[in-house]
Amino acid sequence: MKISIVSKNTKSLEELRRFVETDKVREVQIVTGGVEVLGPVADQHRPDVIIFETSGNLPNEINFISQLNQRHPSIILILLSSDQSSNILLDAMRAGVREVLPSPVSRIELQTSVVRIEEILARQGTLRENGRVLSFIPCKGGSGSTFLATNLAYILASQENKNVLLIDLNLNFGDAALFVSDQAPTVNLAEVSRQIARMDASFLSASLIPILPNFGLLAAPEDPVQAMEVKPEHIKALINLAQSQYDFVIIDIGRTLDPVSIKALDKSDIIFPVMQLTLPFIRDAKRLLEVFRSLEYSRDKIKILVNRYEKGGEIRLDDVERTLNMPTFKTLPNSFKSVAASVNQGIPIIKLAHGDPVTKSLQELAHLLVSEGETDSGWWTSLLKRK
Repeated sequence: MKISIVSKNTKSLEELRRFVETDKVREVQIVTGGVEVLGPVADQHRPDVIIFETSGNLPNEINFISQLNQRHPSIILILLSSDQSSNILLDAMRAGVREVLPSPVSRIELQTSVVRIEEILARQGTLRENGRVLSFIPCKGGSGSTFLATNLAYILASQENKNVLLIDLNLNFGDAALFVSDQAPTVNLAEVSRQIARMDASFLSASLIPILPNFGLLAAPEDPVQAMEVKPEHIKALINLAQSQYDFVIIDIGRTLDPVSIKALDKSDIIFPVMQLTLPFIRDAKRLLEVFRSLEYSRDKIKILVNRYEKGGEIRLDDVERTLNMPTFKTLPNSFKSVAASVNQGIPIIKLAHGDPVTKSLQELAHLLVSEGETDSGWWTSLLKRK
């Protein structure tokens, strides 16, 4: 169970953490702040329970609490208040608070309340569905990973009617927006990271380039100095929030493996290394896979994409799979003219060349990713079938 504790009193926070943390499986997070941080905490961390210690002015805090309950009705709120009058208790319950405990609270009182909630959640079997996180990483420069990430995102939104967020995590040379839009970003990832403490769903949505009504793109920083402001903890909070709002979170990762990009890879459900059938790509793909093994990523998490594939080339797909000791997940054909036109015009390939083989391959990939009624092994197996 995930528990967030919010209070302006740092000493109280540490004591409450000790009260709640036990040998049971509980993920406990403490946040210093008042009622104004409840929204960002709920959106970013998606806890099962929020324990909020009021600052003593509950009548002015009730509106925030009520708004939180409306936006996140599944989150259980425990309120700690020194005022235990009947009016306060009634207002709190009307705002959606599950329990009101005295402040300061005893270990026994808080533990009893938390255990009771654990039992309720266990009976309900409440498991929230998270959006799927897909990361694209080039095995070598020029692989086409940004093209695949942006165009897959567009197809998932336009044809599969999914809510999609694309995060450009190529911190030094990010240009994902140019592949699908002619709009200049007004906010970028560094600016979002700078204000991560106040970021909620509305803040995130307002920070995106709107590509489609259900597809937004968070641009990379403008320069390397800004890029240094992005930290691993920012990426963790951003992905947690994005998963609660979008069906698919697609991350375009540059070639640099650093704590920031590794945090994104850690949070990913699937990592798509993108390569081509040339010796330099094969060598770098092998190195990248060795890094993934050292990070203890499972084989099921890594799905190799071979871009610009042409049958009958000098290097056979079977030889590559033996060298990498891993099967190819999907091949995407070579269609230089259509892809170049798409990139040069900043228009998704499906809008320029609907019947192009690359378009069809991306449509197949998108459809398989959202297929329903199949087991994981079933649709992964079907995706391994290459044309």
